[in-house]
Amino acid sequence: MRFDEDGYCHFVDRIGDTFRWKSENVSTTEVVQQLSGYAAAELINVYGVQVPGQEGRAGMAAVVMAGSESFDPQRFYAVAVEKLPHYAVPLFVRIVKVMDLTNSYKLRKLVLQEEGYDPARCGGEVYVLDHASKTYSPYSAARLAALGVPLVPP
Repeated sequence: MRFDEDGYCHFVDRIGDTFRWKSENVSTTEVVQQLSGYAAAELINVYGVQVPGQEGRAGMAAVVMAGSESFDPQRFYAVAVEKLPHYAVPLFVRIVKVMDLTNSYKLRKLVLQEEGYDPARCGGEVYVLDHASKTYSPYSAARLAALGVPLVPP
């Protein structure tokens, strides 16, 4: 819940739809709302993933592209850093063909969280935040090392 300047209370997110990263609470709903400025996406699901040796969870976005659109990592980066506080910018982006939904059309996150950021487990394209190049770069050991993030053991 969040209070506005007039003292009204507003619903922000459900318990479990937030994660903690770099000593900050991150609302997945708020991140998705801000990332909706990336028009090439049909659907975005945001969740936290475990990073070995780190407290909390790093942000990851699973993205279903709209129609024949292809992922533009520079544009996605531009939207993320423009709209989100630094701690809420997803560290990882995963491109998926379809999103897993519940019977009531809520996005499922548990399997995505369990698969983490290891492409061998989650399949498909995985990108890693790259502030130096102002983009999301394809997953690589070098990119992870630049962020101080370890490779996930199999």
